[in-house]
Amino acid sequence: MILSAVAYATQKIGMVATFSTTYNLPYNLARQLKTLDTLSGGRVGWNAVTTGTPFTAYNFGNKPLPDTTTRYEMAHEMVEAVQTLWGGFGEHAYITDKESGVFADMSQIKPANYKGKHYQVKGALPIPATPQGQPPVFQAGPSPEGVELAGRFASGVYANPFTIDEARAYRNVLKQSAIRHGRNAGDINMFSGFMFTIGDTYEEALARRMQLIDFMSDEEFYGQIRYLSAMIGIDLQHLDVNQPLPSHLQKQATPHPHDPRSPRAVELIKQGLSPKEALANGVINYHPVVVGTAEDVADFMEEWFKAGATDGFSLAPDSQKGVKDFVEKVVPILQERGIYHTDYEGSTLREHLGVPYQYGLNT
Repeated sequence: MILSAVAYATQKIGMVATFSTTYNLPYNLARQLKTLDTLSGGRVGWNAVTTGTPFTAYNFGNKPLPDTTTRYEMAHEMVEAVQTLWGGFGEHAYITDKESGVFADMSQIKPANYKGKHYQVKGALPIPATPQGQPPVFQAGPSPEGVELAGRFASGVYANPFTIDEARAYRNVLKQSAIRHGRNAGDINMFSGFMFTIGDTYEEALARRMQLIDFMSDEEFYGQIRYLSAMIGIDLQHLDVNQPLPSHLQKQATPHPHDPRSPRAVELIKQGLSPKEALANGVINYHPVVVGTAEDVADFMEEWFKAGATDGFSLAPDSQKGVKDFVEKVVPILQERGIYHTDYEGSTLREHLGVPYQYGLNT
């Protein structure tokens, strides 16, 4: 419903809706997404997720969450069934000839007759092709099963790498997965997530991040302090978290070997930042965090993009003000540097992504 409103109010922007492949039915999902794609003129995508939270499962009946293997079996079948339904209404079947009274060429409308282990659907779906054919599929999740699902179906992948090297390696894994499934490497785009807070100076941006921390409950804040303690190998709970650590403790700080964010946390502590300031710099956030000026944010994006670490970005601003700051301050810098377009190159989401037209299930 929200995306229907967005579609009505916009002309070019793409819209990606997240729907579970475990807790939906193929026909309803195919109908909803293709209807929205029709309303928007071909600007809709589907982020296909398997749902990995047991508590979510209880919203759909008193049954345990299926195991990983089963959920991904269901995901492959769900996408197959949905795409088969999408392609069942022939691309040239929609005639709407007023004089002859013929609405559609019924010979070009085929039932899906999809029969899988987990999903079965007959069809047909009475919705014609959109300007992009059908919505592109997105995926999130770096597990081997997720990589296979992405390689087979996805045009876009949401990723959470913390370093350029990690991002570049994962991007290559995704491209190779696409190739194994008979697709081109360019058919799949990786979008690296990152968070940011923009100010006219670093100090201003940091102050805003500190203010956001102040909105936390004590329980949440000291939970983060405990987490930071584990990351740097020092118990911070009995120290003044608003002051830099004593020099002898700074020297003892050691990054946790199994957390890729830890080296950054240790670096900031050894620079003399307080534990609270280190948290404000995003050292325990689930994406890399840029705290600084619009130029700092643009520098981060340019470095990752030119290093071949990503095809694009999944932005997580700190607030609605962050969205406004990014659009008005960062985008012009990226355009001046020639790494972001000054206008849309097409009208559909597939054109925005640079991926080929598709109609029905690719076999």
